[in-house]
Amino acid sequence: MVCEKWSIFSHICSDCQTNLLLPTLHKRKILGSIPVYSFYPYDAIESLLLSKHTDIGYYIYTILAKNSLEKFAKEWSYETPVASIGIDDHSKSGYSHTAVLNRALKSKTITPYYGKLRATKHYKYAGKSVEERLLNPREFKYLPFLEEEVILVDDIVTTGSTLSEAVETLGMQGKRVILCLTLADAQNR
Repeated sequence: MVCEKWSIFSHICSDCQTNLLLPTLHKRKILGSIPVYSFYPYDAIESLLLSKHTDIGYYIYTILAKNSLEKFAKEWSYETPVASIGIDDHSKSGYSHTAVLNRALKSKTITPYYGKLRATKHYKYAGKSVEERLLNPREFKYLPFLEEEVILVDDIVTTGSTLSEAVETLGMQGKRVILCLTLADAQNR
């Protein structure tokens, strides 16, 4: 898909995965103190991110998750069990891209949960201003889970408004978001 070299077992050949999909962590904060870590500059994987609502999107997101979030989960340690929650992980095009990313975080201390934070309003944020995003909140519906500390997972962070709203929704339920993970940060171009 990237170099157009034939690859039997993957949509992106192993050379391109090794050479082009090497994560470089970028950090920013939302709500003053919550770190948001992104694995790639947006421009470096934009065409791959745009595959999310196509037939091959599931495979591309699985590869991106393996090369970033799965590696993070293997190296990250924490003292207590933590839940990971994909932002609005309902299925589109036959799968949920945030669920694919979230699944890659499964480890000894991280338990991925699905369907625990779903938007009740599905306004398209792509290309919208911060003001328009704030005027059209997702209004997340929360379903209970055991852990008190949470990692939020999304594919792209742009303004941080969706992650911030999710943090606030979880906070009202007594949950504490300790960090957020995204594939790309649109501000990191």
